[in-house]
Amino acid sequence: MIELIKITAMKAFEASNPVNIFVGTVANANPIEIEIHQKLKLTREFLVITERVTRLEIDLKHNHGGVDALTKIVIREGLKKGDGVVLARVQGGQQFVVLDKVVD
Repeated sequence: MIELIKITAMKAFEASNPVNIFVGTVANANPIEIEIHQKLKLTREFLVITERVTRLEIDLKHNHGGVDALTKIVIREGLKKGDGVVLARVQGGQQFVVLDKVVD
C-alpha cells in the first residue's frame, strides 16, 4: 500500500511539472547524438530537431559584367560536434526537443 502511495505521489508530481530543461553537448553530428551527462546520450530516435538548429543555406543569384553567377550563403551552420544545446524533455521522458544552441 505504501508503495502504491509513493508511485501515485510521483505521478502527480510529474504531471505538475510537464517539461524539464537540460543543457547538453553534441557528441556526434551525423548521426546526431547529444550527451546530457556521462551516463545519458540521446540518439536521433529520442530527439525532436527544430528548424532553429538545422543548416540553412540560400542561393544568391548575381550578375558580374553580364555573367550570371550563383553563390551559396550559409545563414546557419546547424549542429556540429562540441556545440552546447538547450533541450526540453517532454513529459514522460521519452522525447527531448532540441530548442537552440548555447552561445557564449
